[in-house]
Formats: sequence, C-alpha cells, structure tokens
Amino acid sequence: MPPTPSTAEESEASDIRPGAPYWATLHSLLPYLWPDGRPDLKRRIIVAMVALVVAKVFTIAFPLLYGAAIDALDPKNHLEQTIGVAVGLILAYGVSRVMMQAFAQLRDAIAAKAVYNAVRSVAGKTFRHIHALSLRFHLERKTGGLTRVIERGTKGIDILLFYALFSIVPTILELALVSGILLFRYHWGFAAITVITVVLYGWFTIRLTAWRTAIRRQMNDSDTEANTKAVDSLLNYETVKYFNNEEHEAKRFDKAMVRFADASEKAQMSLSLLNTGQAVIITAGLVAVMVLAANMIAAGAMTIGGLVVVNGFLIQLYVPLNLLGTVYREINQALVDMEKMFDVLNVPAEVKDKPGAPDLKVTGGEIRFENVVFAYEPLRTILQGISFTVPAGKTVAVVGPSGAGKSTISRILYRFYDIASGRVTIDGQDIRDVTQNSVRAAIGIVPQDTVLFNDTIRYNIRYGRIDASDEEIEEAARLAQIEPFIRELPDGFSSMVGERGLKLSGGEKQRVAIARTILKNPPILMLDEATSALDTHTEREIQAALQSVSRGRTTLVIAHRLSTVVDADEILVLDHGRIVERGRHAELLVRGGAYAAMWNRQREAAAAREKLKQAEADPQVNPDAARVQPAAAAGE
Repeated sequence: MPPTPSTAEESEASDIRPGAPYWATLHSLLPYLWPDGRPDLKRRIIVAMVALVVAKVFTIAFPLLYGAAIDALDPKNHLEQTIGVAVGLILAYGVSRVMMQAFAQLRDAIAAKAVYNAVRSVAGKTFRHIHALSLRFHLERKTGGLTRVIERGTKGIDILLFYALFSIVPTILELALVSGILLFRYHWGFAAITVITVVLYGWFTIRLTAWRTAIRRQMNDSDTEANTKAVDSLLNYETVKYFNNEEHEAKRFDKAMVRFADASEKAQMSLSLLNTGQAVIITAGLVAVMVLAANMIAAGAMTIGGLVVVNGFLIQLYVPLNLLGTVYREINQALVDMEKMFDVLNVPAEVKDKPGAPDLKVTGGEIRFENVVFAYEPLRTILQGISFTVPAGKTVAVVGPSGAGKSTISRILYRFYDIASGRVTIDGQDIRDVTQNSVRAAIGIVPQDTVLFNDTIRYNIRYGRIDASDEEIEEAARLAQIEPFIRELPDGFSSMVGERGLKLSGGEKQRVAIARTILKNPPILMLDEATSALDTHTEREIQAALQSVSRGRTTLVIAHRLSTVVDADEILVLDHGRIVERGRHAELLVRGGAYAAMWNRQREAAAAREKLKQAEADPQVNPDAARVQPAAAAGE
C-alpha cells in the first residue's frame, strides 16, 4: 500500500501528460481488479466500499457532536441540567473518531488482497509476455530501461487503486456530505464558498500540473537514461576493466545525472509555486467561511457550537484538499506508467504458434532445411536459399567465416525467428506448424557464450530440467567432466557462480552448460561455437565431453575451429548465406576449395603459435626464459 503523503510536495511524479483519465488504461486494469472466477475478491471490494462510506459518515458526525456539546455547555443554559448531555455528546464524539479510524483501517485491510492480487496478476502477465516476445525485441530494447518500465508500471497500479478507491472517492463523498449539511442546516453561503474553493483549487492544480508536464517528462527520461547506463556498465564490468574505462563510464553516468538534477531543480521550483498557490486558495476559503460565521453569530443567527462545527468541517476538508494536488499528480503518473507497461504488454509476439498447433513428435530427430531464405532486415538477406539435411543420429557441421550466417541457423532452428520462405522440418514436421515449446524441448544447446544465473552450480545445472533430483544433477556433472572440480570447492554444488557466472573460467562454464544439456537429455543437440573461446588444451577436454554427449543424438555443430569438426558425418561450408561446399573432412581437403583454404590458414596459424611458444622457452632465443624456468620449477 502506498504511503499517504502529508503535503502536496511529497511523492513528486514525473512524465505526466494532461488529459486524464486514461480510459483505455483504466479499462485494461478493471478485469484484474474485478477478476472472473474470484467471487471472494469481488466481495472484498464491495465490503471495502461499504466500510469507506461508514468511515465517512463517522467523519462527518464528530464535528456535529462536538458542536452540540459546546452548545450544551452554553452558560445561558442550566449547567447542572446539561452537563450530562454534554458529557454524552463528548463521549459520542470520541467514539466517532475511533470508529472513523477503525473503519478506514478495515477498508484498507479488506481491500489489500484484491488490490495486490491485481498488481501480481498484471506484473506476472507482463513478465511472461516479455519472455514470449521475439529475440528481435530484446536485442532492440535496453534491459535497464525495460525493467524500470515494469517496476514503475506495477507501482503505478498499486498507487492508482489505493488513491482512486480510498482517496479520491472518499474525498468526493466527504465534500458532498459537508456541502449538503452546510447548505441545509446553516447557510447557503458556507456551501457556496466551499464549492468555489474546491473548484478553484482543482482548476489551479490541474493548470499548474499541465505546465509542469515537460519538466517531469525530462526528469523521467534522464532517470531512465542514467539507470540504463548504470545497468549496462555493471553488466559489462569485465569489459570496462579490460580497457581502463572506469572514469569514462562514471562520466557517462554523471552526464545523465546532471540532466536529471537540472530537471529535478526546475520541478522543485515549480512545485513550490504550486504549493504556495494551493495554500493561498485554501486559506482564502477558510477566512471567508469564518468571516461569514462571525457575522452570523453577531446577528444571533448562529451559535458558538455552529461556529465550531463549520470550523471542524473546514479543518477536516483541509487535509484531503491539500492532498488533492498530490493525489492528482500521483494518479496521472500512475496512469502514464501503467500505460507504458500496457504498451509493452500489447507488443505482439513476432513468432506465434498457430491456433491449435500440436506438439512436435520426435521419432528420430532428422533436421531438414529446404531452400530457406531469411533476413533480419528487408534489405539484408542472411540466408539465401540453403538446403541440407541432418540425418537422425548423425552429426553435421556448419563452418565458414564470420558473418556467413552460421549462428542464424541455430536461431532459426530454435524458432527465435520465422523464415521468409522455404521450410525447416524435424522428422518431417514443419516447425512453424507445431508449438514452440515442444520444438525447444527437443533441442539442447551448448552456446559459445554460456551465461549462468547468479545462483549455485546445482541450480545452474538443474536449469536443464527443473524437476531433476540431486543424484541426476551429480551424474550429469560427472558425464560433463566437471564433478571433480565441483567437489574441490568449499561449498561443492552449493557454490555460487557470481553474476553471469563470472566466478568460473570459460572452460568451467562450458562444462556446466554441457552438464545442463546432458540433464535435459534432448534427442537433438546443437553446438554453437561451443569451444571457439577456449584455449587449445581446454578445447580438447571440452571436445571429448561433447563427443560423449552427442553420441547417438542428431547433432548440428556450428564451428569456427575446423579441428573440432573433422569427425562430422558431413561438413557444410557457408559463405555469404550460401552453401559453397559440402562433404566429409578428407573429401573437402582433396578438393582444395574454400574448406581446404580455411584448414590451411588455421594450421599455419597454429604452427606459428607453437613456434613462438617454443622460441619463448628457448634460453638462446629468450634469455629471460632461463631465469624463469628454475623459478617455475622451484615453485612446482
């Protein structure tokens, strides 16, 4: 539940646009507040509204009781006859205050479950929807800005529901009751002054709020920009360190914060003007009512108790009126934030299942690309009519230079994107005709860059199959050849891997990825540059583990290092989105084409590295090596 501001300057909002209410946004929210199939939550809302009305009745009652008690104690009356009445009225006054507070708290307590259920439902639906959106959406959006939109949107729902239901509605009800009592019991002038004050106050607040719109939008944008830069920098902590760019990152962040500070200063100055104007209007109304009451008392048309009643009403109205500007701004801001979140919720998924699509049925795991054409952008075709088959239980490798379209094949097979033309089938079933979940459930991947969750090693391996037992996790680690390393850690499988797995080496992260895939136990395996970022020694160890995992599975290998695919049943050479060669390793070398040229270049580069390594270790070539070797030996 949002805290209730004590003054108009608190809970300052940003990015408010005039023209509230936002009916489309409110209409989108209503089904969550009044959910089908949840009569218990509907009853809570009804009971809360009844408690709201009762609380306001008691709120109106205690100034009347207090004024009556004052009149009962008038010296003109016989004190000994009226003291009992006065005491009774004072006691009733105290009971009214307690009941008013009790019913207000009861209202909040009863409604809390319904309100927070709406917040949870919208947030959960948005989170699921974001995961359902295409990879293109996530590549184009900045994570920091997206999380801030969701954070503000869920907070906006909370604010809107409580302020609208338990601040705006009660205030309107109280104003109506007070105006009616002043009109019919005392004098029409009191009601007129009260209504004019409220209307003038509302007009002034709305005009000033509209004027301040641009300032708050600028403040909001600067805040989002600063948050995005901070998140982006921290996610790339290692890269920042590699290039000694800590100061550069700090300056980028500070630049955004300077804009935020400037906008905040302007917002505070305009807020001061708003608060001052509101205080003038409220005070003028209060003075006018009190002057009228004084004249009526002097004329004998009103008692001292009546003056107390009128004064009590105005003092009670002062608080909600003082909060009216804040509530207006908060509700406007909540609507804007919710609108942005609903905008994300309304982004259509680029890749959708067909209505009634069945699950994929894997019998052998044969993969077939048939004249596949694909482009990320209309003017840049990545795959230009490629066709190939990965027979069930066989291994096919795709090699080629960077930018040839190798990794695009894996994204298409996982159905992160839909192709422009052609077909991709698994066991004869077009992957566009079956559910995405069933396609992804049939494929296990070991990617080039394994990003782990900031949790334990056990959790990261279990991610391959959430319901796996600890024994199955440990067996998968053993098959991935990482169990000895885990056992050496102080906390074993409960060791934290750090954000994005930064506490583990590249080889260790790859083994965790292999263990995760083993645990998933898919019929189809995809190795996407799985060893390209590793040193030669670690690559051999990982390659041995991968060969063990791929045995008996349909395997598609995306590779840069040709040494990792020499045993493939077929090798496809991709260049500029076309397959320029295909065959087994030995056949391709004999042909002397693109594959042979790549092989020779990599062999020459490897030989040059080995020669340099030997030269560095030769004392005659590198005198420093003679001094380093004994020290190293002693260290061993």
